[in-house]
Parts: sequence; structure tokens; C-alpha cells
Amino acid sequence: MRRSLLLDLLYPPKCVFCGALLEDVRALMCPQCRQELPWLRGAEAEQEKEFISLCVSPLRYQGKVRDSIRRYKFSGMFSFCQVYGELTARCVRERLTGRYDLISWVPVSRKRRRERGYDQAFLLARETARALEAGAPVSLLEKIRNNPPQSGLEEQAARRANVMGAYRVPAPQAASGKRILLIDDVVTTGETLSECARMLRLSGARDVVCASLARAR
Repeated sequence: MRRSLLLDLLYPPKCVFCGALLEDVRALMCPQCRQELPWLRGAEAEQEKEFISLCVSPLRYQGKVRDSIRRYKFSGMFSFCQVYGELTARCVRERLTGRYDLISWVPVSRKRRRERGYDQAFLLARETARALEAGAPVSLLEKIRNNPPQSGLEEQAARRANVMGAYRVPAPQAASGKRILLIDDVVTTGETLSECARMLRLSGARDVVCASLARAR
């Protein structure tokens, strides 16, 4: 993690999942969280979705992981992206090496970005790409409709309808012929990722694989 000595002295690093002070400033999390977080292992860490060849995630979206991501998204804790990116990159390196040409992300709408002050999926994609030494992520998608949050919808059909037509690919030539690794923070039913992958494939993408920090189901 890229922290200066002065920053460590002024603001001692804490575990992003539980808030405990880190004795080792190079650690991604405290020893207890390293042991107790809901890690996804083996086949559990992988899933297939429509228009997506493979989607991988290192953690399940529950308990401390859910609470941490909610602080990241809704309470301005955007610095968490450094740890999240390292964890996501480890999962990508283990399961998706050689399967993508470039990295992109699922964007929030302009309205949501103004309200929040940042795009959490972009920050995650940036830190994941940095940890993978894969170059900067490429902006391929644009969210053109400020639809209601997927988290407020229970039925899968409602979630699918909610994201239909919400994204577009402004410059299809940037996706054409490419194998794309698409990054998002959380996968629930996967309808958002599937819709983004559909638009990328319509723009000529050769393949789409995905990675998220956590998955809910």
C-alpha cells in the first residue's frame, strides 16, 4: 500500500473491515479479519452470467464485508479502494490471467457521481489495474439513465428491467475485438454486469470477463 511515513504517524492505518489499528502498516487487514472474513474459495469464487464468460469474487457480501463496502460507497471512505483493489487483483491473477486485453468498469451516473463525489467502481478498477500492473483502466461504458438502485428491488425480473437501456458504449471501436475485464464493487444477481457485457458485445467485444470485490448470492 502506498502510504508515507508522515501519513502513518498522523493517521495510523486501520483495518478497512473492522477498524482495528494495524500493527504492520504493510498489511491489508488485521489478523482476525484475515482469518474470519467470508472468503470465497474454489468454485465458490466463480460464477457464469449471461453475456459473461466468467465472473470472479474473493469475498461474500455479508457481515464486516458488507458494512465496509457500504462505508466505502456511502460514507466517503474512498481510501478503502487501495485494499479492495489488492484483494480483487489477487483473485483476478489467480483465476483470469491471460483472459483479458484491457480493464474497464461499471460506471455510476453523472448525477450519482456528483452526489457522492467519486465513482466507486472506477476507483476499484484503477487500484485493481495498478496491483496487476495492467495499465490504466479504459472508460468504455456510460450510464445514461439514473435508474433506481438495484438494491431496492427483490425480483430478478425487476432488476433486469431496471437496467435495460441504462448503459451505452460511446466509442464502440474501443471495445471492438477486445477481451474485456469488467470491474464492479458488488455482484448481487448480476443483472447490471450482464447488461453492461451485452452492450460491450454489441459493440464488437471479443469476450467479457468480470471481477468484483464481493458477491451477494
